[in-house]
Amino acid sequence: MSNPTLTRFFALHYLLPFVVVFLVVLHIFFLHSTGSTNPLGLSSNTRKVAFHYYYSVKDAFGYFVFFFIFLFFTLKFGYSFMDAENFIPANPLVTPTHIQPEWYFLFAYAILRSIPNKLGGVIGLLFSVLFLFVFSVLRSNHYFSGSIYSPVSRFLFWALVRNFFLLTWLGSCPAESPYTEVAFALTISYFVLITLLCL
Repeated sequence: MSNPTLTRFFALHYLLPFVVVFLVVLHIFFLHSTGSTNPLGLSSNTRKVAFHYYYSVKDAFGYFVFFFIFLFFTLKFGYSFMDAENFIPANPLVTPTHIQPEWYFLFAYAILRSIPNKLGGVIGLLFSVLFLFVFSVLRSNHYFSGSIYSPVSRFLFWALVRNFFLLTWLGSCPAESPYTEVAFALTISYFVLITLLCL
């Protein structure tokens, strides 16, 4: 009999790609119903171009070029982008000393490890991604959302970018002192900076 927790965990990882596909379709729907903005936050309704056939042909061309490059590297050089530790034979009796996710999840993994409580770490991980979504929604509702004219907003944005890259680096470091303490301080500043930028 299998462990029910492992079964639920597997089901979650099986269903998440479908959730991501749904969010991509939702994103494309909103993009084409309301249009995209520009860095100045100004309205560009007067210079809109029809989606088909201008953008559909351009997007299809980009998709196929990316698809063929992806297939080429996957079929010819599939192992060149993998971590070297993937080639070490697994030992079911020993837990790996240093496990980590792929590079694009390292910032959230650092937030997960920096919070001592397990439930708090999972909640922090979820909110680290959800705050990015809330940030994009709240900033798009501003009438003048261009941050290039606000020095405070620019400073907060670049501080958030610096914070994000530091958390990504700390996610690849071992889960020991002083990395966890620094990651905890950066986790607090990450949420504070996103909250300030949403105001």
